[in-house]
Amino acid sequence: MTLIVDFLNSILWGYVLVWGLLGVGVFFTIRLGFIQFRHFPEYFRVIIGSNNTSPSGISPLQALTISLASRVGTGNLAGVAVAIYLGGPGAIFWMWMVALVGMATAYAESTLAQLYKVRNADSQYRGGPAFYMANGVGSRAMGYAFSICLILSFGLIFSAVQSNSISESMTAAFGVPGIATGVGLAAVAGIVIFGGIRSIAKVAERIVPAMAGIYILVALYVLVVNITEVPAMFALIVKSAFGFEQAAGGFTGGIMAALMNGVKRGLFSNEAGMGSAPNIAATAVPDPHHPSSQGLVQGLGVFIDTLVICTATALMILLSGVVDYGPDGAQGMVLTQNALSAHIGAAGPAFIAIAILFFAFTSIIGNYSYAENAMEFLGLGGRMPLLILKVAAMAMVIWGAVQPVSTVFNFADASMAVMATINLVAIVILSGTVRALTIDYFKQRKAGKEPLFRFADHPNLDKGIDPTIWNRDVAAERE
Repeated sequence: MTLIVDFLNSILWGYVLVWGLLGVGVFFTIRLGFIQFRHFPEYFRVIIGSNNTSPSGISPLQALTISLASRVGTGNLAGVAVAIYLGGPGAIFWMWMVALVGMATAYAESTLAQLYKVRNADSQYRGGPAFYMANGVGSRAMGYAFSICLILSFGLIFSAVQSNSISESMTAAFGVPGIATGVGLAAVAGIVIFGGIRSIAKVAERIVPAMAGIYILVALYVLVVNITEVPAMFALIVKSAFGFEQAAGGFTGGIMAALMNGVKRGLFSNEAGMGSAPNIAATAVPDPHHPSSQGLVQGLGVFIDTLVICTATALMILLSGVVDYGPDGAQGMVLTQNALSAHIGAAGPAFIAIAILFFAFTSIIGNYSYAENAMEFLGLGGRMPLLILKVAAMAMVIWGAVQPVSTVFNFADASMAVMATINLVAIVILSGTVRALTIDYFKQRKAGKEPLFRFADHPNLDKGIDPTIWNRDVAAERE
C-alpha cells in the first residue's frame, strides 16, 4: 500500500498538480480580470453584517466559519513546519503564490456550487463539485468519482491527519498517550457530528473566530518583540524560493524542493481548487443573493488561512532559530511547539497544544460536513449509511492518533491529489459560466444595485440549474 501511495504522489504531485494548481489559478485570475486584486474590498463586503439564514440553509458567515474550520488546522501549524523542514524557508513563498491565485480558484468553484445547488428531501440546500460536474459539465461519472475521493479523504483520512497533530502536541506538552487523546477526541467530535450540519455550523461559528483571534494576537506579540528581524525573514523567504539562499540554516534542497513542498502544503492548508469548501458554500443563503457573493466569501477564507495564519506560523518558526534540517531535526507539530517555546518559554508547547486541539477539532467536524454532502449525491443520505460514515470517521480519529506523521500525511496527499485533479478539470470546463456570473455581479455593483441573480434573466445558463431556487421572493426566504 505504501508503494502504491508513493507512486500516486510522485505522479500527481510531480507532474500534474504542482503545475495544474498554479496554472488553473493563473487562468482564473486572468479570465476573471484579476478579481482578487481589483475587487479585494468586495471579499470583505459580502461577509460584514451578513448573517441571514433560512429554513433551507445556513448564513454566509456560518459557511465561512465552517470552511475555515476545515482549512485552519493541521496545515496551519504542523503543515507550515513540514513545508519549512522539507522545502526550506522558500516553501512559504510558494504557499503565498498558491493562495493568491487560489483566491480566484476558490471563488470560481464556490460560485459554481451555489449556482448548481439543489434541495434535498428535507428541503435543505446541498451542492458542491459533484453536483456541478453532473448538472453543469453533464458527467455524473465525474461526480461519482469525486464524491468517493471526497468521502475517503475528508470523511476519513483527513480526520486521521488532524487527530495525529493533536496527539503529537498533547504528548509533547502534557505527556498524554496517543490512544487516550484519540478516544477522547472521537467522543467529543461524535457529539457534534451526530447533531448534523446545523450543529457543526453553530460550534464552528463560536470556536473558529475566537481561537484564530487569540493565535494571531500571540503571533503579533512575537513579531513585535522581534520586529527588527522581521524584514530579514521576509527577504529570506523570497530569496530561498528562487535558490538564492539554498544553504540558509543548513537547508540544501533547492528550488524544486521549495516549490513542491510549498504547493503541497499550501493546497492542504487553504484547499483552493481541491473542491472541498464548495460543499459547504452550496448550503448557504448568499447575501447579496447571487452565486458570486458566496464565491467571494470562500475566496476570503483562502486569504485568511494562508496569507494571515500560515504566515504568522512561518515567521514564528523562522524567527525562533530552532529549525534543524538534519535527519534528526524536529518537524511537524513538534517544530512549531519548539519555536513558540523559544519565544514565550514553557507556555509555548502548551499554547500550541491547546490551539491545535481547537483548530484540528473544528477541522474534523468541518471535514465531516463535506463528506455528508457527497453521500447525498451518491444517494446514500439515509440514516444507516450516514451512521456508518460517522462511526468510520470516529474510528479514523483514533487510528490517526497513534500513527507516524509521515504515514498519515502520505495518505492524505494521495487522496487530496486525485480529488483536486478531477475538480480542476471540471471548473476549467465551466469557466465560461463563472465569467458570465462575475460580469453580471460587478455590472450590478457598478450600477449601484445590490447584485441579484434571477434564473429568467440568464437563458444561456439554464442547463442543470434549479429555477425554483433563483426565481422567488428573496425577502420571504430570509424571514
